[in-house]
Amino acid sequence: MSKSYMEGVSYPTTPDWDTERPFLTGQIYLDIKVTGQRTGSKSSSIDTFKNGDVNRAIGIFTPSVQELLVIDDLLFAMTGIEGMYISMKRGRAKDSGIVFQVDASMDLALQELAKRILPLCENYMVIHSFVESRSHFKHGMVNHAFAATLRTILQDYHAMVAQLEHQFRLGRLSLQGLWFFCQPMMGAIQALTTVVQKASAQNLSGSAILNLLQNQAAAMAGDNAARSLLEKLSQYASAAYLGILERWVYEGVIDDPYGEFFIAEDKTLQKESLTEDCNAKYWQQRYSLKPGIPSFLLNSAETILTTGKYLNVLRECGHSVQVPFSENAKLTNSGSDHRYLECINIAYNFASAELLNLITHKYDLMARLRSMKHYFLLDQGDFLVHFMDIARDELAKKPAAISVEKLQSLLDLALRTSIAATDPFHEDLTCCVERTSLLVQLDAMKKMGNGMSDLNTEAENLEGDKSNSDISNQSDSISITGLETFSLDYKVQWPLSLILSKKVLTKYQLIFRLLFHCKHVQRELCGTWQAHQGTRGVKSLGTTISGSYVLCQNMLHFMQSLVHYLTFEVLEPNWHVMCDKLQNTESIDEVMQQHDFFLSKCQKECLLLWPEILQKVEKLKSICLQYAAAIHWLIPSVSVLDSDASKINSSESVVRKEILNKTTNRIRSRHRPLANPVWRSSDEETFKTTLEKFEEEFTEQMKGLIIALSSRSQSEPYLAHLAQGLQCLGNNL
Repeated sequence: MSKSYMEGVSYPTTPDWDTERPFLTGQIYLDIKVTGQRTGSKSSSIDTFKNGDVNRAIGIFTPSVQELLVIDDLLFAMTGIEGMYISMKRGRAKDSGIVFQVDASMDLALQELAKRILPLCENYMVIHSFVESRSHFKHGMVNHAFAATLRTILQDYHAMVAQLEHQFRLGRLSLQGLWFFCQPMMGAIQALTTVVQKASAQNLSGSAILNLLQNQAAAMAGDNAARSLLEKLSQYASAAYLGILERWVYEGVIDDPYGEFFIAEDKTLQKESLTEDCNAKYWQQRYSLKPGIPSFLLNSAETILTTGKYLNVLRECGHSVQVPFSENAKLTNSGSDHRYLECINIAYNFASAELLNLITHKYDLMARLRSMKHYFLLDQGDFLVHFMDIARDELAKKPAAISVEKLQSLLDLALRTSIAATDPFHEDLTCCVERTSLLVQLDAMKKMGNGMSDLNTEAENLEGDKSNSDISNQSDSISITGLETFSLDYKVQWPLSLILSKKVLTKYQLIFRLLFHCKHVQRELCGTWQAHQGTRGVKSLGTTISGSYVLCQNMLHFMQSLVHYLTFEVLEPNWHVMCDKLQNTESIDEVMQQHDFFLSKCQKECLLLWPEILQKVEKLKSICLQYAAAIHWLIPSVSVLDSDASKINSSESVVRKEILNKTTNRIRSRHRPLANPVWRSSDEETFKTTLEKFEEEFTEQMKGLIIALSSRSQSEPYLAHLAQGLQCLGNNL
């Protein structure tokens, strides 16, 4: 049978006979007296002097006889039993302890000596009562160890009382001699009484008891005997606590039946949540520090917590490991001897090295990170080119109409037919289609304080909120398709999910979405450039088509500069810096820290954390896409306006017509939704007007972007690289 003393802790109940049969405890004498006083019956205690029985009062005897009687009663009182002329009673306060009183008729000199010894008797009762009460299961292992140590001290005290009684029986003990023998222990017993009174008043347990003992020992600096006694008590009381600590730092197991240890375990948090929830707190909160850390372990608390966490990961991986243990590795707390700190550091270094070796070698962490770089950071983009070609029609649909299964099969085909097939982890790559645009997702993250637990729902709410016109207009300036919402995903197994968690993957996905769309815009502009090549011999177009050439070239320069900045000036340098730092890491926490720092820095330098600048970039990309769509519709129409086309060399005309037909027919179908609202006429004047509109809008947005980058580069120097790359373009506009 068990019951709960504190939340989450079960302990056996104390047997009923421990409270129902008072003769088994030292409280019997006091309890009988108190009961008798309450009922009005005659108690078994002899308190005759109090009732005015002058024939039995000690004052009728001579001082020499009184001394013998007082010594006899004092020896009883020193073991918690009242005598004939020294009685005990509870104080008036509800929580007060036992108070001893002497017969008022006693000789005044004897009274004075007896009263000097009575505090020792009262302190003994306080300590004895504490030992009996704190030996119950519910008070925990530290209290059990503390009470057991006090019981040992009381046994020595009982032995001393027995020796004094023996001397008394031999007639060799006077009251003055009794005071002489009791005096050396008065300070120590008083110090113990102070400790147990504070522990009882505050109902302390666990580490609070250890802290109390250490604080009291420090306060007794002037009493060497009392300080040594308290330090010894602290050493023995902490033995049970250090036993719990040993199992944690040597095995990674919390063996804490009474909830006293300063590390809490939340069993509701499972490792599977790392790959499912962006806000998973498994690593931070599965094991966490509780208030009330022992003062002698305060500086090592984080090391202790981390050591056990590392051992737990090893055990979760099925990797049976235990810190090498020897007699010298047993944790003890003995005064100024801090060898336990050295043992903790040894255990930490061992656990850290074992886990780091397991993840970096058996689970090949660096190969996994390189695989992530190939796909999410477009390190090897040949698979992406192939994928964008074969998935063009599917990606041109609305997100709700896209078949993710079909996209996955096309992605698998692209992976198998590209250099990515040599990657042993390419089968772990999957694809997904987000429900909102990149800007909306980033804004939702910002509104949620970077929390991502319900990011898609928040993003959808933001998408539908008409009050967010700035972002909605940017996102809906063109029809959202799979090209704007396509993303990659990655299957990660334990224990790599500690490093490549859902939150980390989300950061990778944000960078990928930006790069993927930039590549898409760049491909469209390249197609526009190819379409222009088929009109180079059409002389009747005059300067109109030449202006289109220039605008197309400026747009291409913008996109190439942006992609170059993102890949070669942000991702690659930061990647190499991270790899160099990972070579020198000594723990898995350092690995996670360096990896998170790499991603956060890349996000910031890729403009993902600068919404004002990113909106301008997205607006420029939108203009480029609309321009490309209009040109692909325009080229076949304006080419027939050339009245002198027959004068062109026939062979040259055939070649140019072939180029023209190939480029326009290939791309025209996928731009139908985009081009309709932009291009409505194919005549020269409309072409010129539309071109001027695109040029004016592009120029305005480009100048705004350059100004924004230049102003921000004062505090963020990395933005100066992109600003300089676009500056020459701005000068030509």
